[in-house]
Amino acid sequence: MRAREIRSCERAHKFFAWRRGQSTAEFALVVVPMLMLFFAIINFAFVLYAYEFVSDSAQQAVRYAVVHGTTATQTASTTDIQDYVKGLVAGILDKNALTVTTTWLPDKKPGSLVTVVVAYNYKPLTKMFPAANLSLTRTAAMVISQ
Repeated sequence: MRAREIRSCERAHKFFAWRRGQSTAEFALVVVPMLMLFFAIINFAFVLYAYEFVSDSAQQAVRYAVVHGTTATQTASTTDIQDYVKGLVAGILDKNALTVTTTWLPDKKPGSLVTVVVAYNYKPLTKMFPAANLSLTRTAAMVISQ
């Protein structure tokens, strides 16, 4: 009777040892797609952050340009607006990938239209999508009232 119990214990041990190997293989098959999904979600969140920054900075820059028209004590130039937008950059964004274009139609006097275009070339944080550089662009315009 003792030998039979030992053999049944050995069979159970072999059965459960095989099951442990199976769970390791299943874990390996599941962890790779889950990590890819996790990093894709993080990349998507950073793209949203960058686009929100581009949108907000375009609105802030056009307001800055309107407030600093010819009737202001200090008139804003294209360089001033670029410096203003680059001063807003915080976090993971690269100032060198940011371009700011400002136009005044017809001039900087009241009644003129100020248009600011902010563009950012976003590069993904991970190398999962190496050719996925996104050009995020936002345009904002206001009329100089005073």
